[in-house]
Amino acid sequence: MVTAAQPLTLRKAGTPRTSGTPRAVAVRHLGPNWYASVMGTAIVATAGAGLPGDVPGLRTVCTAVWALSLAVLVTLLAARALHWTHHRDQARAHLLDPAMAPFYGCLSMALLAVGGGALVVGQDWIGTGAAVALDAVLFTAGTVVGLVAAVAVPYLMVVRHRIEPGQATPVWLLPLVAPMVSAALGPLLVPHLPSGQAQETLLLACFAMFGLSLLATFVMLPVIFARLITGGPLPLVLTPTLFLVLGPLGQSTTAVGKFADFAPGVVPAPYDQGFGMLAVLYGVPVTGFALLWLGLATAMVLRARRRGMGFAMTWWAFTFPVGTCVTGAEGLARHTGLAAFDVLAVALYVLLVAAWSVAAVRTARGLLSGELLAAPGRAAGALAPTTARTR
Repeated sequence: MVTAAQPLTLRKAGTPRTSGTPRAVAVRHLGPNWYASVMGTAIVATAGAGLPGDVPGLRTVCTAVWALSLAVLVTLLAARALHWTHHRDQARAHLLDPAMAPFYGCLSMALLAVGGGALVVGQDWIGTGAAVALDAVLFTAGTVVGLVAAVAVPYLMVVRHRIEPGQATPVWLLPLVAPMVSAALGPLLVPHLPSGQAQETLLLACFAMFGLSLLATFVMLPVIFARLITGGPLPLVLTPTLFLVLGPLGQSTTAVGKFADFAPGVVPAPYDQGFGMLAVLYGVPVTGFALLWLGLATAMVLRARRRGMGFAMTWWAFTFPVGTCVTGAEGLARHTGLAAFDVLAVALYVLLVAAWSVAAVRTARGLLSGELLAAPGRAAGALAPTTARTR
């Protein structure tokens, strides 16, 4: 899920100046928010593979997009390693900044999204064995990072961060949604485990992470909505983050659909059939609320655009959350047999591809110009510290 919230900080006396190779200097201001580009790219591949019908060449395109997401992930992991090696002061500042710390959830979701894509489409090119091995590694790493972030980031917000009520944004959902992504993608590995205890343990562990993330989201959403009602619209550059609310909604609907797909023969009766009921009885009303929020968020974005909202890395919020709604609708189509959900999935996928295309092109342009990696104080359109910490 998707923004590039960069803190506007001044170098304190005694703080080491930027040093190292040109590559190391270039990544000084590269935050964990950049993993949102990996998430947004990977979901284009996995969501496209589940669309109804047989569109010639679509699966090949989806596989190519997944390969792109894998390449971007490897590049970002290397760049972030340079960041931590040469700019630990900046890395610590990110952890202590309530506008940036939640983005550590994006690292988890990037690993999970690429790993899941390996089994959905990547195996067409790398083979089933390699896809399973890759997903096992990325799923394990992503789940561990996600669970740590789900505890550590709220802990930092309570103990170390100094937060005012008006600072609440949907970005706070990111570390809480990460375990839901594990819940939705973990079932893909179930058929590749030994039957019996191993398969059931993984499936129920994913169900536990579904509950963990869902309940935490229920706690956080009222805080965010109260901020909007009492504090008014978000700053223009942060307005796209309203789409992040779609993430837990669409991903949880996707998760219950996956539980229903893989529960038969893994979970004893009658619980296996219960998952099938849950997929519909939970997924349909949550999808209804997701569409309501999509309408509200779209109206707010159009308003912000009329008032001069320019491009920022926040625009990646238009990708992964919408993609989870696509996969959620695809799951409902499978379990209800209703063509209406197929139509919804296709319509949302068109929106996803359009949003991804714009975000990808503008990000590439910003990288080539150097604007997106510039120091926050020099970045075009940087806001004052009293409003928002991003460009």
